[in-house]
Amino acid sequence: MTALERDVTELWRRYENDEVDADSAGEAERATLDAFLDALEAGAVRAAEREGGEWVANEWVKRGILLNFGLRRAETREYGGVAYNDVLPLAATGDWGERGTRNTPDGTVVRRGAHVGANCILMSPAFVNVGAHVGDGTLVDSCDTVGSCAQIGENVKLGANTLIGGVLEPVEDAPVVIEDGVSLGAGCRVTSGFVVGEDSVVGENTLLTPRIPVYDLVDEEVRYGRLPPERRAFTRFVESSVGDHDLFDGGAYKPAVVATALEDRTLDATEREEVLRE
Repeated sequence: MTALERDVTELWRRYENDEVDADSAGEAERATLDAFLDALEAGAVRAAEREGGEWVANEWVKRGILLNFGLRRAETREYGGVAYNDVLPLAATGDWGERGTRNTPDGTVVRRGAHVGANCILMSPAFVNVGAHVGDGTLVDSCDTVGSCAQIGENVKLGANTLIGGVLEPVEDAPVVIEDGVSLGAGCRVTSGFVVGEDSVVGENTLLTPRIPVYDLVDEEVRYGRLPPERRAFTRFVESSVGDHDLFDGGAYKPAVVATALEDRTLDATEREEVLRE
């Protein structure tokens, strides 16, 4: 256990026991909160990490994020000449250029406590929430949302209008994970702790959530909550259990995800996106 983890854990104990609140928190408590946010932004701590092939939530990290809401009061702040009210300021981006990271103006919003790596591209409007981790070389396209604690790997492409859901509570639940090298087509939705395996290519407007089955034609298995690595995935519709109900003329269908092996032409298409990074 690091010194920071000990400090956050002790502060959480005091908070849970009503020994400290937003009104009584002093310089020492705020120094712990600020040091924790700095560590998140630097990528030194993460809301989830891979252990033994599985993604596991770091509960103390998620508690540290919750403490930043519980022990702070909302303040009137200003960004781009617009006043807003929040408990956290936006992340400072002045050194991003030194890391080769680009963000376009008027709508690219990164909240304090989010990590954005080197050589990334963030197109406006896009929103990256506290606790999110965006790996090196990743593209966050226009109208994308990266939810709190979401873990985005390196060299990922998030197509325009993509939603990556956040999972802050309960603290023991692992958040959405998009592993290295994944390409998500425009309009994708990934929610509720779903894990997209590395180097997979997901077709546009695909919904990935543990409630929707993934028909993995490579391993001939039906999976929930995970897309294996190196798959090409897309939405199809299968017959619903209420398909023979009188209410539905011609049957009822529900969405499913079909996963096949990657094809060369799929890889060629995704590689063309690399020109955007130059």
